[in-house]
Amino acid sequence: MFPETAQRLKTAAPLFSHAAFLTDLKRLSAHGGARRHLTVGRCLTAKVPPPRKPRERVEIPGLEMVTYGERMHYVPGLAKPAPQHWERDYKDPRYYKSPPAHEMRLYKDKPCYMFNQRTSALEGVRQAAWLTKTQVIPGLPAQLLSLAENPENQIPDQDERVQNAIKHARFWDTTEDRPRKEKYSNTLLLNLLHLCATLQCSHPALGRRMLAENYSLATTWKRGEDLLQIRGQNGLLLNSTDPLPQMSGKQEVADTADHVLDAFYPVSPTIDLQKVHVYKEEVNHTGFRDDYPYPHAHTLYFLESADPRCKLRPEQFRTKMIMFTFGNALARAHKLYGTRPQRLLDRPVTVQSVGTNGRIFQFMVFQLNTTDLSGDDGIKNQIPAGLAGYKPEAFSKFLALYLHGAV
Repeated sequence: MFPETAQRLKTAAPLFSHAAFLTDLKRLSAHGGARRHLTVGRCLTAKVPPPRKPRERVEIPGLEMVTYGERMHYVPGLAKPAPQHWERDYKDPRYYKSPPAHEMRLYKDKPCYMFNQRTSALEGVRQAAWLTKTQVIPGLPAQLLSLAENPENQIPDQDERVQNAIKHARFWDTTEDRPRKEKYSNTLLLNLLHLCATLQCSHPALGRRMLAENYSLATTWKRGEDLLQIRGQNGLLLNSTDPLPQMSGKQEVADTADHVLDAFYPVSPTIDLQKVHVYKEEVNHTGFRDDYPYPHAHTLYFLESADPRCKLRPEQFRTKMIMFTFGNALARAHKLYGTRPQRLLDRPVTVQSVGTNGRIFQFMVFQLNTTDLSGDDGIKNQIPAGLAGYKPEAFSKFLALYLHGAV
């Protein structure tokens, strides 16, 4: 920089003064409350520019563009060739593209409505009762609750050991001030199952059971003109070598024919169910091989926070419990009696379920009396259900369902 230029810059008045800016800002605020707004560039605001619209290619017959595609290298003055799809002569799963649905081998014009572990049914329990043709009975059966009230079926120091199981899940099994629900609810469930298993010495039948996790269920039935399926993984399943006894007698089962199912017109009964056109019609699988030594589903255990990417409301969580408990019972009935609809099963299939979020426990017993589910008349299935809060009586019901069939 030349000396005279530097001298001129030193003597010249500044273009911007911080004190002058603050004075002007106070003066504007005092008169009318006006404020000065400063703008910044796009690079500082982190705004994404709008995507560019692709140019429309116009093809005129006889006026094709001359490209350098045949020469296999870039040639100045010639147009860039259009990319062509390259078909591999081998199968690479990383670049597999499924064909359109209507070209698939299992495509059908008639839709199928599927219920999976992430389905959130709008109408909740009423919708589940209609889909499964079931009568909902409030409260658990008295003969089931009496199992835990018998002193011979109770665990020594039961209240103290249950409280220790809760403390282990909430305080001792974590270094955090407040453990996550996904962690402590799963730990509490496993602690209570381990506590119930300590009664195997006095009840040898408990040794003929096995816990299974991450098994896949698939079953099919018709409801009116609609084809329905339950598919997916639903939680922890306690299997047994012996089936559970039925909870309702023949007369109680016969009385279900007079029960009228709730209707929720104009809402469709298949609302929120996944509608698909690619499916197998007569799919029915319990999730286990035919020679599995524990073929009978005993109790399903659901965790409300099992899937962090899908959080269901309490009503929809109970719907999930009903649907998958029904699905396990129906899949077993199809194995025993075939897939042809049976108006009345010779021996009803009973499956239990327990759902919890780590604080509230929900209990349910499902008795499948019929596989003829197309119409609204005739014999209905049954669901005795109960709800227990965070209190000692909750474990009594938990233990009663665990001991059912072994006493």
